[in-house]
Amino acid sequence: MKRVLIVDDSPTMRRMVMSSLRSIAEIEFIEAGNGLEAIEKLSLGSVALMVLDLNMPDMHGLDVLQFLRSHNPFKHIPVIVLTTKDDETSRKGAMHAGATLYLTKPFQPQTLLQNANRVLESVKAGS
Repeated sequence: MKRVLIVDDSPTMRRMVMSSLRSIAEIEFIEAGNGLEAIEKLSLGSVALMVLDLNMPDMHGLDVLQFLRSHNPFKHIPVIVLTTKDDETSRKGAMHAGATLYLTKPFQPQTLLQNANRVLESVKAGS
C-alpha cells in the first residue's frame, strides 16, 4: 500500500487532491492541515509521496521541504508542491529546496494524476 501525505491548510483542497489521485492502485491517504502536523505524520510510518502546499499557518511549506531534505529518513520522499504561488521566485525556491515537481492551483486533476503516477513509477524503478 502506497501512502500519500496531502499537506494543505484547506480541507476542501485536500479532498480535491485525494479525489484526483484515487485511481492510483493500492493507495492510502494521510492528511495534514499544516507543516507541523505533516512532520508529525511522517514519524508514524513511511510515505511514498507528499503533495505539499507552500502557504500554510504554523510552518511554511518551504520549511517542511527543507526539514525533509535535511533528515535522512525523509530525504528520499518525492514532493509535489501544489500552490497558488505562480511566480518564478517561488518556483525556483521550491525546486532549490528539493521539490520533485512544482504545480500551481487551480490544477487540472488529470495533470496531477499523471505527474503523481510518473513520480511514483520513477521511485519504484529506482528502488
